[in-house]
Amino acid sequence: MTDITTRQRVFAAASTEFAARGFAGANVDRIARAAGVNKAMIYYHFKSKAALYREILRDMFDAVAARLEETGGAGVEPAGKIRAFVEAIAHEAEARPHFPAIWFREIAEDGTHIDDRIASSLGAIIKRLAAIVKEGVKAGTFTPVDPLLVHAGIVGPLLFFYASAALRKRMARAGIRGADAYESRDVIAHVQRVALATLEGRV
Repeated sequence: MTDITTRQRVFAAASTEFAARGFAGANVDRIARAAGVNKAMIYYHFKSKAALYREILRDMFDAVAARLEETGGAGVEPAGKIRAFVEAIAHEAEARPHFPAIWFREIAEDGTHIDDRIASSLGAIIKRLAAIVKEGVKAGTFTPVDPLLVHAGIVGPLLFFYASAALRKRMARAGIRGADAYESRDVIAHVQRVALATLEGRV
């Protein structure tokens, strides 16, 4: 087993553990068993439980920031950049099914484990959105809206959709029609429409 493979297995096992039990409830012994490694190997790669947890948070924010750098370049109108922003959040969250649950738990705990590095990564995403909003206002296609409100209106529905996948399936089995009828692309399109309606002053 190479170091890269070991690190990836620990990362995956820890992501599942933190999503299911939160930071306080997560157990390094369970993570080690799930990853097929001994506990010493976890501390070799990540130094501490907190360091491992923070690495999972950084992974999501860094991935979103990197995707945003690749989309919405010169020649793309502000509305197109907003659509790309929504897609970046959605696709990276979908690629990390553990993340919505972890992030909701972290929010409920007042961001206790957010260090300066994570805050900087999150801030870079919000600054990117703010730049798009500013560009749209300057072009006359957007009305002035606080980027933090726009960000909340994008991230909240997307993460709720991914975090509630199992619940929606249970609701469907209980006879609630339409509970599991929507796919990721439907929700992405809806969030894009709502974000643009807000920015364009149509709501």
